[in-house]
Amino acid sequence: MSAKSRNPLFKRFLIWRTKNLSLQQFIMILAAIIGFTSGLAAVVIKNLTHFIQRLLEGELIANYHHAFYFIFPIVGLAITILIIRYGLRNPVGHGIPSTLYAISKKKGLMKPFQMYASLLTAPITVGFGGSVGLEGPTVATGASIGSNISRVFNMNQATRTLLIGCAAAGAMSSIFKAPIAAIVFAIEVFSLDLTLASLLPLLMASVSAILTSYFFFGSDIILPFNLKDSFEIADVPYYILLGVLAGLCSIYFTKTYFWINKQFKKVSSPFHRLLIGGSILGVLLFLIPPLYGEGYNVINNLLQEDYLEALGSSLFNDYLDNFWVIIALLAGLVIFKIVATSLTFNAGGVGGIFAPVLFMGSTMGHCFALFMNHINFLKSPLSVSNFTLVGMAGLMAGVLQAPLTAIFLIAELTHGYELFVPLMITAAISFMITTRFLPHSVYTMELARRGELITHNKDQAVLTLMNLQQIIEKNFVPLRTGMTLGEIVREGVVKSSRNIFPVVDVDNNFIGILLLDDIRPIMFDKKLYDSVKIDELMQAAPEIIDEEKDSPRTIMQKFQETDAWNLPVVRKNKYLGFVSKSKMLTAYRRKLIEVTV
Repeated sequence: MSAKSRNPLFKRFLIWRTKNLSLQQFIMILAAIIGFTSGLAAVVIKNLTHFIQRLLEGELIANYHHAFYFIFPIVGLAITILIIRYGLRNPVGHGIPSTLYAISKKKGLMKPFQMYASLLTAPITVGFGGSVGLEGPTVATGASIGSNISRVFNMNQATRTLLIGCAAAGAMSSIFKAPIAAIVFAIEVFSLDLTLASLLPLLMASVSAILTSYFFFGSDIILPFNLKDSFEIADVPYYILLGVLAGLCSIYFTKTYFWINKQFKKVSSPFHRLLIGGSILGVLLFLIPPLYGEGYNVINNLLQEDYLEALGSSLFNDYLDNFWVIIALLAGLVIFKIVATSLTFNAGGVGGIFAPVLFMGSTMGHCFALFMNHINFLKSPLSVSNFTLVGMAGLMAGVLQAPLTAIFLIAELTHGYELFVPLMITAAISFMITTRFLPHSVYTMELARRGELITHNKDQAVLTLMNLQQIIEKNFVPLRTGMTLGEIVREGVVKSSRNIFPVVDVDNNFIGILLLDDIRPIMFDKKLYDSVKIDELMQAAPEIIDEEKDSPRTIMQKFQETDAWNLPVVRKNKYLGFVSKSKMLTAYRRKLIEVTV
């Protein structure tokens, strides 16, 4: 019996809740609480990061700070690794991908340590200069709180997933003070159903979180900017070009991210990964200081067209009056930000990619507008600040494959919808180009490759959530290679109630199947008992299910293609059991009810 069930006060509360509150009302209350805790998590993570940054930028090292760009990241990554290995003693996932995995394969259950893991590790990673964001860790923290609260109150999987979505909406609402974009983000990224039953809790969580943010941070926002220039219809061709560029940069971002991950997987030692990744990252930050940390200060300075602050304090500081130097530096930020981000992750850091995406998008849009203004003889030059903002939306739509989130976030950050048309144009084009070559986002690529991705497609989502282990049947009698007809009858047919038999060798390697129909005409002819061998009677299975590789969706496709009613299951070619079509359909119906009720 759990501690909560033995607690009389908790039992009295549950009884009171059942009598006085409907389930929907109680979910609304939980959504508000989760929104508040997610907002609080955002405040704690942000303040801890800024506290560490202020310590490192103190008077003692202020005059030598540029040299410390090389040292700080390695120190921060080393501390993060030590905390994970000897403090938490559990791996800390990368924010949103780990949350999506918990939804798809763990029924939305997240371990309690995840409620504070990112609070400890992300501020150290970013505070010491790791080139990643804090949004992912904040979402993961809030999601874990939502998951564990729902577990305390015995919520079903559908409600648990909704409350995790509420945590994501709360985290984003608190960070950006953009409550509508936060709700859209939760729906797009976590594939939540857009119904009144789900929308109201998301709204409650988003409002609760933004009020928490206002209480602690006042009216300060992460990107304080008001539009200075209105949208011009003559700029539409350039926004189309920006959308194409954003799509190409999104593909570059994703491919570079996974390529660097692949290279680091070849290095088995965490210490070696720290040395390699941390050293290269340190060199990059020493040469290109704007890559240090999240980079929101760079974005804000670019919006104000203050290049000395945005790009200064580097080896190229004396050349910022040269237009082509500025263009080259901005292009370098676009190229190397994802490299720095990937190195931070693979060297052992904890963070997210949301801020790097905004950073790359802003520098890309800014660089594009400057370049076009320089080479074109336009009566009215392009608004550099507008293209900086729209560039962020374009890259978000491509990399995160969340175009609606991109549109609403930038619109809310600018306190108006004057850029709505160019935001839609650029985001739509970037999204279409990226999805043409990369069907999944950075968040979902690995899950999709393993067939574990939850999508808005209800059938596919239900199949993803199904557990193969629960539908494997093991009451089949295995037959060995070399058996005679007599042994088949005595050791197989007599002892089994099934009409199909798996055939295995002495090491339990799966060889094939024997159907009762194959031996029915001769099974009562005792003259053949010693002369007929199983090798003459068995046949290959129409398909084989690999327990480690095949997802429920793949299994269903195999049933449809073979028209079989039973298929054998193996692990590393060792026989495990069978899956029947009827049992799989029954499990599908049960799961469908579970996730929709």
